[in-house]
Amino acid sequence: MTTQSLTRVHHTVSGLDCAYAVFGDMGSTQTPVIALHGWGASAELMMPLGKRLAASGFRIIAPDLPGFGESTPPPTAWSVHEYADHVIRLLDTLEIPKAHLFGHSFGGRLAIILGARHPDRVASIVLANSAGVPPRIDPVVQLRTTLYKGMRDGLKAVGLTTISNTLREWYIARYASPDYKNAGVLRESFVKIVNESLLSLAAQVTAPTLLIWGAKDQDTPLWQGQKLLAAIPNAGIVVYDDAGHYSYLDRLPDVVATLVYFYKHPTTG
Repeated sequence: MTTQSLTRVHHTVSGLDCAYAVFGDMGSTQTPVIALHGWGASAELMMPLGKRLAASGFRIIAPDLPGFGESTPPPTAWSVHEYADHVIRLLDTLEIPKAHLFGHSFGGRLAIILGARHPDRVASIVLANSAGVPPRIDPVVQLRTTLYKGMRDGLKAVGLTTISNTLREWYIARYASPDYKNAGVLRESFVKIVNESLLSLAAQVTAPTLLIWGAKDQDTPLWQGQKLLAAIPNAGIVVYDDAGHYSYLDRLPDVVATLVYFYKHPTTG
């Protein structure tokens, strides 16, 4: 995705340098929208959405989550729950008692957790091609992974650590996902997060929730959105047949029109 340069504001949140972008009037009386980006992205991918929502009178705050954009990485490998806690601390720092949430992919995971565990802080939720439902594992891939882990751990157990590490690096280069390969210092966090099911938490979400999905999404396929739709008590879905994983950008004008209505009338969304 091509982005333009974006100016951030910086705050220290629980010892971390947290950067975020603001779109719209900071003095707006409208409930603000917190836009949470996906894994490997930053607030820059929220800029097209933020600018258009701001033109409709909303105030949008798009943080660089820790380890992305201009925000410093967490001090240890965080789980998705620790990332969600960070968002609450950011809201506290900015003195925002309640917000609408927009979460894309990984950001959707955070929105689900916040909706389940902090219902008093969440006015409504929009999940755009959200993660949170484990992928279906091909039996061949599962067998290959099991054999690899057995060989890797067996080599290490008999003292052949160098060979074990060589095998590990080869396996990563050959089979690991691009997100895992590119995670850098966040690799341990990625492993903690990627396969965790949030369906039980989704069932606890009480805020009005709208799912936005691209039917051509290969990263979080539509069947995962349908699983979330079935789990969340007060939810609806909009599917764009010609959109992919970034459906909110693929169909930006339509999505913005939908969000403006939903954020103003969440109980009828």
